[in-house]
Parts: sequence; C-alpha cells; structure tokens
Amino acid sequence: MTDVIALGEVMLRFDPGEGRIRTARTFQVWEGGGEYNVVRGLRRCFGHRTAVVTALADNAVGRLVEDLILQGGVDASLIRWVPDDGIGRSARNGLNFVERGYGVRGALGVSDRAHTAVSQLRRGDVDWDAVFSGGVRWLHTGGVFAGLSDTTVDVADEAMAAARRHGVTVSYDPNYRPSLWAGRGGADRAREVDLRLAQHADVVVGALGLAGARPGAVRLAEAEAPDALAALAALLPGAKVLATTLRGVPSAGINDWSAAAWSPGTGPVTGPRMPGLHVLDRIGSGDAFAAGLIHGLLTDASLERAVAYGTAHGALAMTTPGDVSMATLTEVEALLEGATAHVRR
Repeated sequence: MTDVIALGEVMLRFDPGEGRIRTARTFQVWEGGGEYNVVRGLRRCFGHRTAVVTALADNAVGRLVEDLILQGGVDASLIRWVPDDGIGRSARNGLNFVERGYGVRGALGVSDRAHTAVSQLRRGDVDWDAVFSGGVRWLHTGGVFAGLSDTTVDVADEAMAAARRHGVTVSYDPNYRPSLWAGRGGADRAREVDLRLAQHADVVVGALGLAGARPGAVRLAEAEAPDALAALAALLPGAKVLATTLRGVPSAGINDWSAAAWSPGTGPVTGPRMPGLHVLDRIGSGDAFAAGLIHGLLTDASLERAVAYGTAHGALAMTTPGDVSMATLTEVEALLEGATAHVRR
C-alpha cells in the first residue's frame, strides 16, 4: 500500500559541481523534479511508502531515470512508458543543467524539457480511480507539472478531483517557473492555473506564491508572512493548511532560512529560524520542506511540529549536492533538538 503519490516530471539533472555549465567537461548526473523530490524525501528520510506518476520515453535515458528513481526507493510501477522513435521527434526525456552558484553568483538552471513524454499526458491517460483504490493517503502535485503544457493542467485537475472523491489528502505547490510559461501567457496565466488547481488542495505549500497580482510580484519580510498567509485563506476557503518557506539570500552560499504556516484551527505558526545557514546546493530545499511538512501532517504532529520538520529537512537538504535529500530522520530530529555540526564518531 502506498502512502503518498506524486504527479510530475522526473528529469536528469546535470551538475557541474563547483564549475559553470558553459565551461564544464564533466557532470554528475542526478534525478530530480519539483513534485518527485517530495516523495523521494518522504521515502528516504521519513520512511513513507511512495510512488510517482510520470511518463518517460522508453530508451536508455528513460531507463536511467527509472534506475535512479528505484535507487531512491520510490515505486516506479505507475510510470507511463512512451515508445521511442529513435531521435525524440515525438517524445523525449527532460534534461536539467544546474549550477549551484557561489557568493555573489546565484544558482542557475537551464532546462531542456520541451516535448517531453510527460508534457504530452492527457486527461484519461491515467486511471485515477484504480490508482487511488489501494489505500493511498496523499497526492502531491504542483505548478511545475501544470506548467509543462495545456494538457498537463487538465491532468492535474483530473488527478486532484479524483483524489478528493476517494478521500485522499491533496497538496499543491504553485512553484512558479517563468521559463515554463514564456509564450504561454506568462505569470498571469500561471496564476490563473494555480488558483484553479489550488481549489482542490487541502494543503498548499509555497502559498505565498499566490500573493499579489501575479507569481513573484510580492516580496514579504519574514514578520509579514503570517498575516499574508491568513489573508490568502479567503482565496482558498477549502484549504486546511497554507505553508511557505522564508528565505533571505545574502549570498548563494549563505541563506537566512525559516518557514511559516496557517490553519483555521491554529492561526499562524512559524518554524525555527536559521539565519546565516551555509548552503552547498539550494535546489530542492523547498521540496524537502514540503516532504517534512507532509510527514508531520501524516503522523498527526501539531502544525508547529510539522513546519519544524519541514524547516529542518530543507536546511539539511541544502548541505548536500543534487535535488534530492540525503538527510536522515535522526539528523532532522537532532537538528530540531539543537544539535551542532561537531564531528560524530
């Protein structure tokens, strides 16, 4: 029985380490994707049984992605395999080149993901009633998947509606990517889609992405976040939890890190404050936050504790390379109890 299912794209991430994409001669290869990273963290750090619904072109690159998914412990049986035509003319697998940044040079992502197999998923391609009939507890998806194409918006809507029919908790992360919406209505269209899909969600992660007239239009100080989340509740009356990470970026290698959440029962709550956090690779830290938050909510922890799990997990995810978390639950809980970075032997 699966606890949590993610709906989203899984790409190969090409990582030049400390170097630059444009001058690299070698890359470390990881798997990653905004929605997938969440279930990967839930499986490897928190021990939940997870699966991913995605589509891949059936060639050696797609099978490499599958192998990485399997190494992460995520169930790959729901992958939809699309026949390979030899050169990716009709469907291909996504690639994402990411450099971590350093000091005044911010992180950089260059994605190569047009016409991927998953972007061509359509309503009716997945039997959601069958997917949710086996005791699934949670569905997670987000704006990265919805931003891939007009058809993926409909697939996300279909999946979330089916999950609600089956009593499955639904989470959604707006996770705006300007590159996905260029030429497709931009930020205005992204906000329209996010508001449509978030209406299906019990939990909205990255909820401050819905503040303002368009994604990214509003930059709030940490002290302003709790009231902003409470105000967003009027836009999403069905939401049980609204949550967000809070990040200041003095440099690529040092971030001020925290989080906040709101629920009708608790009002605003805040997570641990971690100013001056040293960062190796920030990519995927928001997804790690979502995984920790979901773990807390699945285990009936208080909202404050769930936000703390997310904050600590996100912080630890920034200390290792790649999109996916390499943290353990023991490390997460030790950080929450005030553990230091002294050598452990």
